Amino acid sequence: MSNRVPLAERMRPQTLDDVVGQDAIIGDGKILTEIVKKAEPVNLIFWGPPGTGKTTLARILAREYKADFVELSAVTSKKADIEAVVERAKVNWNLKTRTVLFVDEIHRFNKAQQDAFLPHVESGLIILIGATTENPSLVISPLISRSRVVIVSALDKASILEVLKRAVKAENAESRVTDEALEFIADLSGGDARSALGDLELSLSLSDKVDKKVVETAVGQKTMPYDKSGDYHYDNISAFIKSMRGSDVDATLYYLARMVQGGEDPKFIARRMVIFASEDIGLATPAALNLAVSCFEAIERVGMPEGGIILSHVAVVLAKAPKNRDAYDGWARANEVAKKSMGAPVPTWLRNAPTKLMKELGFGEGQKWEAGFHLDKSYLPDAVRHEKIFGQPSEYNHNDKNH
Repeated sequence: MSNRVPLAERMRPQTLDDVVGQDAIIGDGKILTEIVKKAEPVNLIFWGPPGTGKTTLARILAREYKADFVELSAVTSKKADIEAVVERAKVNWNLKTRTVLFVDEIHRFNKAQQDAFLPHVESGLIILIGATTENPSLVISPLISRSRVVIVSALDKASILEVLKRAVKAENAESRVTDEALEFIADLSGGDARSALGDLELSLSLSDKVDKKVVETAVGQKTMPYDKSGDYHYDNISAFIKSMRGSDVDATLYYLARMVQGGEDPKFIARRMVIFASEDIGLATPAALNLAVSCFEAIERVGMPEGGIILSHVAVVLAKAPKNRDAYDGWARANEVAKKSMGAPVPTWLRNAPTKLMKELGFGEGQKWEAGFHLDKSYLPDAVRHEKIFGQPSEYNHNDKNH
């Protein structure tokens, strides 16, 4: 068995200048470069997808700080591990050495575990660098308030290709790998440099000449990183809805395909389309709601994979349909007005008058049992009779994460 260090580890950047594809946070005036220049350690939370260099950046910063680097995984570490780090940091402090604690998947630490190192972060004994693939709001607020959240982006194809070409050169394998193979590996990577380097290493181990077919053999059928309870789930449904709202049919179909290929529940997608038909299309094309409901029912009866055709059919119609939010905004405005006037009595002339006494008291006064009958006065309670509801702007704030 070979004890050789994996290619991804051998290619790990050693300085910020070596890092590829993070121009938003590295460079003149950018946060990480400025932190290094000022030589003032800062607690950081790196937020980004796998394989984007979060661990690498933490190691580089620790090296720049000339600090002792300690790495924990929130998946496997216990409270005792944190306590051991604290003791190590105290020894380092006495030796005039700083301690950088890197916690991978920090959002997986429970509150008690996060609380355990909070006072040592506050005192400066520990410089905390956390990494998370999920929303940092899962980290306790005292830690967030004492840290800078830094978004580490997925690498674009050009950056992945640069990483691959560096690796090919480092392995003296320029003559062994075709450009088409590198392009294919980059396409499969999903912005994950570690995955791309792993695919390259495996392909090189299988053949002296790596072309697209060799990569296909090495990699097989890759699946999308789709967590149906995580950010990827919410990000994709949000992008799908906003693409329909923006009448971008290509993007609508693209995000729909990503969700379906990722194993998303098709009924969840159909439910969102039913809501969208009323919320965003509404009065512009009232029949859109019927179509969306039919889509949901068809998915229940037909199932997948044929249900994908139905989802696609209806998604295209909803994306291309004219949009109107009057009904949605009217409902939001009605809730605002109703909330502040729940105790306002219904006007007596709008109430039922089942007895003679009630009629004598003016209940139902002036009403006629005729289609379209209307009295020329406000039908609202007196307290809100001057309020305008339909066609008015609303202060209602829709906080649904999928929007």
